[in-house]
Amino acid sequence: MAGTNDTGADHSDELKTDTKVVHAGRDPRRFDGFVNTPVVRGSTVLYPSYDDLLHHRGRYSYGRRGNPTTESFEAALKALEGGDGVALTPSGLSAVSIALLSVVSAGDHILVVDTAYRPTRAFCGEVLARLGVETTYYDPLVGAGIADLIRDNTRAIFLEAPGSQSFEMQDVPAITAVARARGITTLIDNTWATPLFFKPHAFGVDISIQAGTKYIGGHADLNLGTISAVGPAWKKVISTHGTMGITISPDDAALGARGLRTLSVRLERHQKSGIEMAQWLAERPEVSRVLHPALPSDPGHAIWKRDFCGASGLFSLILNPVPDQAVAAFFDALKLFGMGYSWGGYESLAIPFDCTDYRTATDWDVEGPAVRLHIGLEDVADLKADLDQAFARMRAAA
Repeated sequence: MAGTNDTGADHSDELKTDTKVVHAGRDPRRFDGFVNTPVVRGSTVLYPSYDDLLHHRGRYSYGRRGNPTTESFEAALKALEGGDGVALTPSGLSAVSIALLSVVSAGDHILVVDTAYRPTRAFCGEVLARLGVETTYYDPLVGAGIADLIRDNTRAIFLEAPGSQSFEMQDVPAITAVARARGITTLIDNTWATPLFFKPHAFGVDISIQAGTKYIGGHADLNLGTISAVGPAWKKVISTHGTMGITISPDDAALGARGLRTLSVRLERHQKSGIEMAQWLAERPEVSRVLHPALPSDPGHAIWKRDFCGASGLFSLILNPVPDQAVAAFFDALKLFGMGYSWGGYESLAIPFDCTDYRTATDWDVEGPAVRLHIGLEDVADLKADLDQAFARMRAAA
């Protein structure tokens, strides 16, 4: 039956991560030796006998509840996450939504980090509030002090590390220790690190969420969400997921699985290029500071070094003060960096951002314009040259 995330292949937990990325979830023997699991398109599943139909015997029951294509992908993700199961959703935001809906009820209270992805905040403020769930936002640096914010009706704590756009690091084990002592479910958006660079369940997190649109897909051609959970949280997630009729197309599952097989080598390149670009930008006269937890100068570096085993290609920087027309000149001059609200693909991207109008528990008080960069798979020398000429345009327009 779909939902167990099991396949016929035997993959030892002793395998290294790079090997799991390639082998987990695949069973070529089941498909006449084909390396990749076939794309199975179908809704109806036929039963061999009346008795099997009445008792729902069989590996699959209905296309919405899974097929060989989605099951293979789920099993691969489960091997990487280390949870009890993985559910697939049509987008990262839908993964956040389903995960939260699975652990709250009317009258509950939740704590959400103030640096969470902005659409996550919108879901809490527009949907959960309408359903009678109250949200309190907290400082990402609160650590074990989260205990002071917990109420009798607090049911969940939502984390994101590093923070969306501003890249503050959270002390995940300190927060999960408090939550577990109080019987509170913890959830984390782990899209930036993926389970290759940070394994939430190993640090006490109950539900790990990813926008598979980003690094899992890796090619800017897919919308996808993933939810991994452990213990009672997994039962709640898969029940809510199934009851709400959430499903993804087998074609999207196949694209996600294909992207997953090269995730390790792509992240290695994103990390190397990203850190080199961050270091280079930190020395630029136009840049006040770089927000990247892998840099020793970053306030969250110690936590990143303690808990994470890598960094992806996404980070931000604060420019020295310049007028708006100079910022516009910088962005309009870019040739290799596209302007678009996504990341995780092979291409480099740049956007301006300002957290001022939505933060409620913390102040966003910076010295100049803020820019978020995603460093893709291009040659770093070419990316530096592109930014260099854009900075020249910015200076000329200042």
